[in-house]
Amino acid sequence: MADDPAGRENGAALSSSNHLLDRVPPDERARMDDRLEPVLLEAGQVLYEPGQPLTHVFLPLTGMISLVAVMSDGRTAEGMTIGREGAAGLSASGYVDDAFNRYVVQLPGSGYRVKAEDFEDLVDESVEFCSAVTRWREVMVRMSLQSVACNALHTVRQRLARWILTTHDRTETDRLPLKQEFLAEMLGVKRNAVNIVAREFLSIGAIEYKRGKISVINPDLLREVSCECYALIQGEISKLFTQPPSSECED
Repeated sequence: MADDPAGRENGAALSSSNHLLDRVPPDERARMDDRLEPVLLEAGQVLYEPGQPLTHVFLPLTGMISLVAVMSDGRTAEGMTIGREGAAGLSASGYVDDAFNRYVVQLPGSGYRVKAEDFEDLVDESVEFCSAVTRWREVMVRMSLQSVACNALHTVRQRLARWILTTHDRTETDRLPLKQEFLAEMLGVKRNAVNIVAREFLSIGAIEYKRGKISVINPDLLREVSCECYALIQGEISKLFTQPPSSECED
């Protein structure tokens, strides 16, 4: 990872819209600020390559980070996307582990990064933050398992609808900077397959597609086309932030 991966904002304050941080009471949050480093996340920026140590945890406020599996022949497929509902770069052990996937910024935005050891200290110091992070780790496992099933069982049409809907939710904007080459790479298919499905979505009035940007016109139509994985994953994310503090974090 580069020393300054996202072009720091030189300490400029960012208002939190990261859902993990939003669970922290104001007095506890104030004590966290000196360990939260503001960063800009630039489209296409690689935060980690497989095998690199996860030295920092990223907490997006806007934008989207993808975890991408990279094969030996260079082919790729996305396993998970992370926006302001979670954190990227979490270690499974609580120590500095190596990245298993490529971490790449798919949609630009801003956020915070925290040194891995500081992140674990923050978890230990706040019951609310510990609860949110513990549940987020479980959601990540479920998202990963669902992604495996989705890639194996569902059509390009279904998966593309799910991907557009998920990106739409992450950004909360109708206009998405998504090129066909990028979508093909994320779905692990040829560009022609994406082109055919995108034209179908255009013809039924679900999207508009101009100059590398997809505009979501009718998300309900996309939900009708999407596989069940979209609703399952959104349900897991919704439960994450409505449940009470975890008893294991109170010990």
